[in-house]
Amino acid sequence: MSKPFKFKEFEIHQDRCAMKIGTDGVLLGAWTSINHHPNSILDIGAGTGVIALMLAQRSDAETIDAIEINEAAYEQCVDNFEASDWGDRLFCYHASLDEFANEIDDKFDLLVSNPPFYSEMVSSGNESRDMARQQASLPFYDLLVGVAKLLSETGRFSTIISYKDEKEFLSIASKLNLYPTRITHVQGTPETAVKRSLIEIQFKKTETRIEKLIIESERHQYTEEYVNLTKDFYLKM
Repeated sequence: MSKPFKFKEFEIHQDRCAMKIGTDGVLLGAWTSINHHPNSILDIGAGTGVIALMLAQRSDAETIDAIEINEAAYEQCVDNFEASDWGDRLFCYHASLDEFANEIDDKFDLLVSNPPFYSEMVSSGNESRDMARQQASLPFYDLLVGVAKLLSETGRFSTIISYKDEKEFLSIASKLNLYPTRITHVQGTPETAVKRSLIEIQFKKTETRIEKLIIESERHQYTEEYVNLTKDFYLKM
């Protein structure tokens, strides 16, 4: 049994999950705005459950649901939820987004997803890891159609994607009447190119707030912004 990943207020077992805890998920869980006081939250493609758990720690939402299509990851997510202090508010469904969106009439105040990233087909020899990483298993169009179905009128959807896919993503979103409110471009260091886009969208058109986040000022020297964002979670921050 591999050691769990310990955060300040919960821990994550991830030995059965293809995609392990990484910076992207933690960034998204910390960056996602809860200023509109969501009462219902849905994590699409929950994996280990880390983002839903971070939002349970940060918010007072009564309902925090998650969906996960991979059976082993789904079972692990359920175990991680049940082992946490917020087990009574967290629930994971073993379902695809499509199935879930067609079966449920509820709308959510906040949707969040750390979707598969690689639009190019890559093979590592590990099928479930490849599926978790590849956009083919949940293309942007399918993701955004599901979001448009499940998001409440005043709700918000937060995600993290490759910076190179930002234009395409926002173009698909606008066709479904979903518009960006906040975008944060993430750089590893001041010298490196922008790698990721953190994006928040909603149904109402508004001016987009665009910001930049640099993770490290130099090797192993985290920036103040990154520390402030993640210090409630990481043990060593």
